[in-house]
Amino acid sequence: MSASLAFVFPGQGSQSLGMLAELGAQYPSIIDTFKEASDALGYDLWALTQQGPEEQLNQTDKTQPAILTASIALWRLWLAEGGARPAYVAGHSLGEYSALVAAGSLTLADAVKLVERRGQLMQEAVPAGQGGMAAILGLDDAVVIAACAEAAQGDVVSAVNFNSPGQVVIAGQAAAVERAMELCKAKGAKRALPLPVSVPSHCELMRPAAERFAEAVNAIDWQAPQIPLVQNVSAAIAGDLDTLKSDLLQQLYKPVRWVESVQCLAVNGATQLVECGPGKVLAGLNKRCADGVATFNLNTPDAVAATRAALA
Repeated sequence: MSASLAFVFPGQGSQSLGMLAELGAQYPSIIDTFKEASDALGYDLWALTQQGPEEQLNQTDKTQPAILTASIALWRLWLAEGGARPAYVAGHSLGEYSALVAAGSLTLADAVKLVERRGQLMQEAVPAGQGGMAAILGLDDAVVIAACAEAAQGDVVSAVNFNSPGQVVIAGQAAAVERAMELCKAKGAKRALPLPVSVPSHCELMRPAAERFAEAVNAIDWQAPQIPLVQNVSAAIAGDLDTLKSDLLQQLYKPVRWVESVQCLAVNGATQLVECGPGKVLAGLNKRCADGVATFNLNTPDAVAATRAALA
């Protein structure tokens, strides 16, 4: 184990058609991991990620198992190739479930079925077109929070992802999100960008989904994490299984405190972070969250080789 090493797992938005194709061609274990997930889900997940259709891959109940499986395929590859075990794990939103599989709390089969259910319940909580999310760039957190409070007018809109200093995502009812975007621009935001998502995650509209999701969470045989896990809701290391499960449910309707999560890792000495999943979203955020933090990637054969060399 390396005391300065943490693995961080990405959330929705990191998927792309053809992800891990090069790695899958080179390492049979990647395909094996997808087969294991496919057997649990009852459809060919690798075929969906490679051939699409893209609209189906981008449906939240398909996206979530796809990203989780890709992340665990990379995690297993890292360990199989002799990579060091990290001292900590954390995941952004959905990525917290990938982190739980890596930490030994959940099996892959249980996890993919759990996040498929999570995606279904999130989609059912808010019919398509009624909710929205937007990224606000270039404003202090407090200004964004105040703008949301002013824009709500009896509707739901709130700051839901504190991704990096000056990058906050808001979510809620579509009209309220529009009002908040305009207010943020008026208050000096560099940009206010609507996000192409089908579900307004991490806001109060997701509370009914969390209440229904509790049944699925409680039906699973959980194990205590074998690697300390920093959770989104608390931005702290989960103390026990009951807290961990409670925070996972609250994560559906409470903000992702990513800046503080990365700072928690750094304070605990983990300044070498490996983004274990498709894409490079977290690498872009992490460097702005805490001083002295470096993030490496595993999303291509070249990235795997470079990360192994850097951390050897």
